[in-house]
Amino acid sequence: MSEMRTVSVIVPCRNERRYIEGFCAGVMRQQVPQGWSLQLVVADGQSDDGTRDLLQDIAMHEPRVQWIDNPGRIVSTGLNAALAVARGEAIVRMDVHTEYADDYVAQCLAVMEETGADNVGGPWRAVPDAQAQPMQHAVAAAFQSRWVAGGALSRQLDYDGFADTVYLGSWPRASFQRFGGFDEQLVRNQDDEHNLRIVKGGGRVWQSSRIRSVYRPRAALSQVFRQYLQYGYWKPFVMKKHGQAASVRHAIPSVFVVMLGLALLAGFLRQGMAPFFVLTGLYAAAVTAMTLMIAREGKHPVDVLLRVPAVIAAYHFGYGIGSIIGWWDVLRHGAGRPRFAKLTR
Repeated sequence: MSEMRTVSVIVPCRNERRYIEGFCAGVMRQQVPQGWSLQLVVADGQSDDGTRDLLQDIAMHEPRVQWIDNPGRIVSTGLNAALAVARGEAIVRMDVHTEYADDYVAQCLAVMEETGADNVGGPWRAVPDAQAQPMQHAVAAAFQSRWVAGGALSRQLDYDGFADTVYLGSWPRASFQRFGGFDEQLVRNQDDEHNLRIVKGGGRVWQSSRIRSVYRPRAALSQVFRQYLQYGYWKPFVMKKHGQAASVRHAIPSVFVVMLGLALLAGFLRQGMAPFFVLTGLYAAAVTAMTLMIAREGKHPVDVLLRVPAVIAAYHFGYGIGSIIGWWDVLRHGAGRPRFAKLTR
């Protein structure tokens, strides 16, 4: 008989008492091809809400589940800790706040085999909770819109082909031996940085629409703002590490925030408020146009569409302000601030 092969699912978590049991049960229901076994490794970031007790109980009753401590408490340290104990020749990353098709792992393995890529994954699909309020529906609608996303391939649900990054990801073990693990200096964007390292190192990243999952977005506007503030903040650290120039979609929010701030300062210095009003008027028109495009893309109730402009602004201003602070810290001392390492859920 041929030897059984193992695929390891790795997931970092912290304070997920409400979700961890359902998540682990869902992973255990995953279909794997004949000849494969599944291992789940959860790296817990020193939860203090009872998550660790639940993980201990789950692991006692399910030998395929193993949990370990993640004293670093952030995603990148958790992923690396899980990688260190994972037995699989294939690695699949998962997130507690995402729901997966029953063949998610099987499709990751199949696409990996078909393409020979160093990382494969599916699109990033945002769907609100079953009992979601209008704000979470608005967050999901804006998140999925290609106009708001700036053409990011990861938001295109039907795209199959080479990509610069994919949602979550899955790798042959050899990818980590060749390109290394996740950068533990990054609280956010560690997946983008790892994919960039793969591509710059001559590897390939592949997105497949067959790898299906559903991401549950933030439900409050303040959470969305803090989330994108962190995304924006850590992006300059990735750019500096790789000597990478910002793409247009990454640069626009920070450039606009700077221009708006300078226009407002000019007004305070009695140089006239016209530039400020022109910029705010143009931005309002752009946000209105994006909202109308979102309305055309899907059937959304009026109370959802009325919240979409605020969500778009939270995306843009959060990312823009975060990027400006990030560049300041990169150029000043090159180290990230602890306050931008806190969870945003």
